[in-house]
Amino acid sequence: MGLILYWYPKCGTCRNAKKWLDHHELHYEAIHIAENPPSRTEIEQLYKTSGLELKKFFNTSGQKYRELGLKDKLKGATEAEMLDILATDGMLLKRPIVTDGAKVTVGFKEEQFEQVWN
Repeated sequence: MGLILYWYPKCGTCRNAKKWLDHHELHYEAIHIAENPPSRTEIEQLYKTSGLELKKFFNTSGQKYRELGLKDKLKGATEAEMLDILATDGMLLKRPIVTDGAKVTVGFKEEQFEQVWN
């Protein structure tokens, strides 16, 4: 499996991540996270592969997150409930998400990309 970049083209952080991948000549498939969001199964796989806490997959600064009042709803939510919520709308996912099937990064920090993808 090659690299997959789940991104939102209007997102500056996503554009920075894409620019970093391009600069390092890494080949990837770019998937528009709002138009073609990962399925619940794919989200669960990304989460389990990442080793991150599931809450790290939520775009907490997003409008949709605030509209749905997820800050309070997530406090008592089970893993299954959180996965169900994430699967309802690609805009709820923190982005960009980059994966090669064996590794996953969420968000963009240049140092992290250097370590994981270089």
